[in-house]
Order: sequence, then structure tokens, then C-alpha cells
Amino acid sequence: MPSTPTREFRDARDTLLRYRTDTDAARRAFRWPRPERFNWARDHFDPAAAEHPDRPALRIIAEDGTTATSTYGDLARDSARLANWLHAQGVRRGDRILVMLGNRTELWETTLAAMRLGAVVIPATPLLTADDLADRIERGGVAHVIADAADTAKFAGVPGHWTRISVGQVEGWLSYADFRHAGADPAPAADTRGDDPLLLYFTSGTTSRPKLVQHTHLSYPVGHLSTMYWAGIRPGDVHLNISSPGWAKHAYSSVFAPWNAQATVLVVNQPRFDAARLLDRITEEGVDTFCAPPTVWRMIVQADPGRWTVPLREAVAAGEPLNPEVIERIRDAWGLTVRDGFGQTETTVQIGNAPGDTVVPGSMGRPMPGFTVVLADPVTGEPGDQGEICLDLADSPVGVMTGYLDSEQRTAEAMRDGLYHTGDIAARDADGRITYIGRGDDVFKASDYRISPFELESVLVAHPAVAEAAVVPSPDPLRLAVPKAFVVPAAGTEPGPEAAEAILAHCRTHLAAYKRVRRLEFADLPKTISGKIRRVQLRAAEEARGTGRNPHEYWEEDFPGLKG
Repeated sequence: MPSTPTREFRDARDTLLRYRTDTDAARRAFRWPRPERFNWARDHFDPAAAEHPDRPALRIIAEDGTTATSTYGDLARDSARLANWLHAQGVRRGDRILVMLGNRTELWETTLAAMRLGAVVIPATPLLTADDLADRIERGGVAHVIADAADTAKFAGVPGHWTRISVGQVEGWLSYADFRHAGADPAPAADTRGDDPLLLYFTSGTTSRPKLVQHTHLSYPVGHLSTMYWAGIRPGDVHLNISSPGWAKHAYSSVFAPWNAQATVLVVNQPRFDAARLLDRITEEGVDTFCAPPTVWRMIVQADPGRWTVPLREAVAAGEPLNPEVIERIRDAWGLTVRDGFGQTETTVQIGNAPGDTVVPGSMGRPMPGFTVVLADPVTGEPGDQGEICLDLADSPVGVMTGYLDSEQRTAEAMRDGLYHTGDIAARDADGRITYIGRGDDVFKASDYRISPFELESVLVAHPAVAEAAVVPSPDPLRLAVPKAFVVPAAGTEPGPEAAEAILAHCRTHLAAYKRVRRLEFADLPKTISGKIRRVQLRAAEEARGTGRNPHEYWEEDFPGLKG
């Protein structure tokens, strides 16, 4: 039988499914599929829909318990019709579409439709501010926007000549619902190359605005075979992922990994997270595989998980290191081991505890099939048992970005010496297990969100009461960390509660909720001899000081007007 893109992809996937509990065998047998021409919607999703048209592909449970279910057949048909309608609105191959939708069916329809047309999707979280959107539209070269009606007001002052499409009726915007009246025959499908761009993600850096990470029709759709393998998803499973749209983790585990396996994506919408209600849904819906960030796992532990008899076969965590005590509490409650893993916006899952592996608390596992991990000394570049996590590019791993679209210099830096440099530091034991140590730069995680100190500091110093500022993570029992600002007050500013409240209120106005400064301390900033702020010193002091507060320190909760 001649090889086709579909066959090549499926053979590689089936190898991983065959060796799902034998990671060593999977590493030996697996080879990345690299079809020259590949369109995941056409070459994988449509055949999956033809094989099992009535299998649920997506099931969304609203806060009130109502459900919306779409089968593989539904989504194949509707996304083709949507592609036809978008083409009629002027969407062409290579056009960039900013998509700002919550967890609703239209998000998945749009992803497939854009893929069919060869358009490039820029995922955007509804948490973004008008300033964030203006930056993304300008630097992303956006030609079209698809947004929820409730969020269209954010675009009112954003300049540019871009198509406006609203899910819901909004004056001056095209109605997304009109696609259902479009012709059933799809627009001419783009015969995309595997290396054609598909996704652009804005991700935080240390000393600049968010970087533009570019992925292709291979690097994420095919690359997330590693994510499917790590999560242990099988055909026909019901897979639940806790992640917000607009972030790479949503594409990881609410699109590509489960649909690579021809599983059902389950979404439980909760405006305010409720662990007990989530566990009710897991039980009622017969969830087989579950992925959540450590913040969610800690909240589940607080809900006394032993009260539920869950149907889960696999449970995984990613986004930040998982506390060993959480693993033990879940194992005691359900007889199930939560398996850690490591990936980035720039890659798919590189390292993880796979279903057949023995989990050692504190370790995030071993390299996934298809990846060779090198721990390089940050100074000499020499490989060793401790150093920066790097991927050997000699193996041409598919699940790695093509680069930072807005900076050849940053791309060259990240891809130097034949390695992709993650910026994260780890150690490897004698059995090949890798334990995360920390970032090599100042970026940190808070509630699974990647936070750039530079972005927050730029907002802080715009306030007239702030002369200088440095942001570091401050330990938090639930979120792992929250952003804390050390502030040098401007001349004439009294460093007290009134100034703190004004600065924190300024941050609420100019920063998306997930990256808001939650704590503030007026203090001098330690610096190097060349005048650079030593965030590492502030960070170490925060980690060492325990649960108390320092003098001149204020928290958001001190000010009732800042709640919510």
C-alpha cells in the first residue's frame, strides 16, 4: 500500500499506542512522521470522522449543567462549511486570524476551518486587555479577528483594517452564525506543506514584550503525538483537560493530543473553580484521562478526594513542578499516581513520566519518544548530569517551534550549537530521570501562567509614585506563587498604604488578571556593580522568609476595593 500523509501519521501514532506501557520500546520503535505535504484537518481529522462519524469529539458542560456535544462527523462537516464562509469573507492562505473565544464549540470549529484554508491562528485569551490586543494585532500582522460578542468592546480603540467576526450579534461585526447558511461545498482546501505556519503564540520573555512563537502544520499537530503518549490517551477515551483557551496548554491537551488518539475532548466550564463539582463531573461523565495544573491538584486535595470513586485510568500534571505530598494524597485516595511532565509553548511534551514508568516523587520523568535531551552547562555548554534542558536538533524532533517570528537574533540564541535551549535548569539521576531545578532567567509560573517580570515592571514604573520596580514570585500555598513587586517610591511619595493601594489599582487597570501584581513592598533594590537589579537575591529572600510579612509590605486583600 503506497504511503500517504494519513498512513504515515497513523503508523507513527499506532506505534506509540502499541508501546504505551513500555517507554523504552516506544523510544526504540518510534520515528517522527515527516510528510512533505500535510494538513491535519484533511489528513487526520476527516479520516477519523469517516471511520467513526458518530463518536463524540467534543462535549462541553456549562456551569448550569447543560451540555453541547459535537461528533467527529459534526465537526468535520461544520468546519468545512465554516471554511467556505470564511473564504467568502476574504480569508486566504497565510492570513493571520486572531481568535479570542472561550471554551465553546466555535473555538474548535474555527481551529479546523483555519487549518483547512492554510490560515495562521493567533490564539488569544479573553483575559487580554485592549493594550495587549493592540500589540498582538500590530506585531502579529492580523488580518481577521474572531471574538465572542462579550469581548468585542475591547477592540473598539484598536487600529487596523481587519475583518471583524463576532460569535453573537454585535453592530459593525459580521455574525459567525451566518456560516451555517453557507454552501455545503467547502472552499478549495489549501494543500499545505508540513513546514507551512499554522499557529503563532505570544509568550512571555524576560527583557521584552511577549515573543511570537511560530508552529507549523507538523510541529504542533504531529508533535503532540508525544503529548498523547505522555497523557496515556487511547482511542475512544474521554479526556478532560483543565486549561484556558489562548494558551499553548489548551492546544496541547484540549485539541491535538486527544484528537490524535481519536478520543473525546471533555470541557467543564467553571467561571469560579469548584473542585467538588469538577469531581462530580469526572465521575458522571466516565472520564478516562485527566490533565490539570498543580494548582488544581492542590485544590482537589483540599476537597477530600477520597469521597469520590473516580473512573480515571490516567492522571497527569504539567505547568510547574508537582508537590510530592499531592501525589501521595491522590494515590491514597484513588490508588492512582499523578504523573508529571514538562513542555513549553515552544515545544510539545519533551519529558514526562509515561504510563508504564515508575514515578519517583520530585522527578518529571524521562525524555519522551522522539526527543533527545541534553543537560548543557550554562557557561561552557558541555553536556552533563546537571544543566540547562536542551533538545538535540540533530535528531530533528518534530515537536519544536520553527523560531521566534519577530526576532532572528532570539531564534539564533535559542537554537545555538545544534541545540534548542529551553532556559530551564534540571538534573539527571543514574536511571535517566530528570528533576526540575528552576528557570535560568527571571520568568516564573503563577497558577500555571508564565509571568515575565519585565512586562509587570513596565506597567509599574508608568505610575508616578514608582521610581523603580522589580517583580519576583512570592510563595503562595494555593497558587504556588503570586507576583510581588519591590518598589522604590518616586521622590515626594510616602511609602505607605495609600501609595500601595494606588499602585496596585493601577496594575489592575493595565494588567490582565492572571498577571496582576498581588503583593507590594517598598524597599531598596539590590544591584550588581554595573547597576543591574539582582532579582535572584530578592527571589531567594522571598523563598526563605516563610509565611510572615516584611515591613512596608502590602497585599491586595488588605484593600477591600481591590477584591474580585
